[in-house]
Amino acid sequence: MKKLNIIFIFELILFFLIVSGLIPRSFANVLALVLIIYALFASVENSTILFLRSIPFFLALPLTSSFDNFNTWRVMSIAIFLKWWFQKYSIRTFLSITPRLSAETKILAGLLIMALLSILPAGDKIMAVKRVIYFLNLSLIGIVAYDLANRNTGILRNLIKNTAVPTIIVAIVGLGQVVSTYFMDIYQFMRIWGENVQCNQFGNQWCDIAVNVGNTWFAYFGEQLSLRTFSLFPDSHSYPIFMLLGLPAIFAISLKNKIARYIAEPGRKIKNLFQTRSGLHILWAPLVYLMLILSGTRGIWAGSIGVILFGLIVIYFLKDSRRKIFMYLASYISIFFLLFFVAFPIFASPQFLVSKGDNLLLQKRVRSIIDFGETSNAQRIEIWKKTTDSIIKHPILGIGIGNYPIVLSQDLKLAKAGSSAHNLYLHVAAEMGIPALILAIWLMLKILFNAFKKYASSDDPFLIVFYGASLLYFPWVLLYLLTDVAVFDERAFLMLAITAGILIKKYHVPQSSGNN
Repeated sequence: MKKLNIIFIFELILFFLIVSGLIPRSFANVLALVLIIYALFASVENSTILFLRSIPFFLALPLTSSFDNFNTWRVMSIAIFLKWWFQKYSIRTFLSITPRLSAETKILAGLLIMALLSILPAGDKIMAVKRVIYFLNLSLIGIVAYDLANRNTGILRNLIKNTAVPTIIVAIVGLGQVVSTYFMDIYQFMRIWGENVQCNQFGNQWCDIAVNVGNTWFAYFGEQLSLRTFSLFPDSHSYPIFMLLGLPAIFAISLKNKIARYIAEPGRKIKNLFQTRSGLHILWAPLVYLMLILSGTRGIWAGSIGVILFGLIVIYFLKDSRRKIFMYLASYISIFFLLFFVAFPIFASPQFLVSKGDNLLLQKRVRSIIDFGETSNAQRIEIWKKTTDSIIKHPILGIGIGNYPIVLSQDLKLAKAGSSAHNLYLHVAAEMGIPALILAIWLMLKILFNAFKKYASSDDPFLIVFYGASLLYFPWVLLYLLTDVAVFDERAFLMLAITAGILIKKYHVPQSSGNN
């Protein structure tokens, strides 16, 4: 673990030097080489933990002047997967276990088959093939995480704990981003974050899109604008998804001792949970909540209401002792709502060295959630209608994975610029057909059911908190995806793949605090 920490600190230092422009982008190739060598020679567990910590910090590699967006995570995930595979399987042993694959694995196999079949009707088959390869590449680390989570609880706990590391760092960077708006104008901000950080982090192709085509970094109200935090992410949509998926780990680290004491108490009254102190790490949760609000992503805000309703359903099916703990975990969402009172003056403050004549900017954005005549809402509804029409015309195989812009009669190149159905479920059905949508929903429900079963049956306070919090924040992401497809961003998807791998794990694994 000591070597892992040294490599990670080295990665962070080099990352910030590169994205700030203090050293040339070519050093990204050196960093990638170091990470890949570590992945090949360290244990699979430590390699996966380093990968997990590094998700927001993976850099695009400047291989040539015209091809500089190939990201480090692609090679590192393949290296980890192949090492894991050859340690665990031979072709003969793999074929022997195929009939005994879990239901979740069979669902994933079904999704892969539907993705491959959707290549047939695709207008641009090369684009479709690239998209299939992209999602396969993204999913490799989730497969490894699933296997590691099933080895013993020591490894499982290590995976969960390290989920908190990148979550906290990107929340801190997001806060720094907000502070920076009070010391520079909009042009300086775009030069630093658009033409410098984003170019060095993701390559010139994305940089050109973000600076010259469009981005989601600002909330506009007439001539007034406010920052929508995006931290080290390409947009303000994938950023909150990543943080939501990391919150259960923060709660597990912070509340494990409190829950352990509560379980040991004979009286077990819920007020005891509110009267005892939590670990200091719980202070990171309000920061993450504030960044969720300051991302300005209305779907995230609206999703919080849906989570409350979902939580009531969970509470109904829980036994008394677990019900009280879950109610306590759910009570933290009240902090999210209270922090809107902190966010109001931030949105109304003179960011980018320009005073604002209207101090109700955030209130207007909140009200716009239910204003169907508001421009972006009206456009989204129109897109949903066109997507539904396309699904009716192509119900079985869709129009081809990676070919969504065809639905809107747009250039396929706009797929990289964010052309989507603004609804994950409609997007999947439009590209791969209704059977693929059914499989995707089935998989998500299986993950939620597994999390519920493990929350109800676990006797480890750390895991009780993690699974309980996952029953709040994983559904929050799923509800948000009714209004967006931002989970397709590689950083959000990698976090989702690892989280799903952990939540899908079997109900009981060997007890151990050491490495396998």
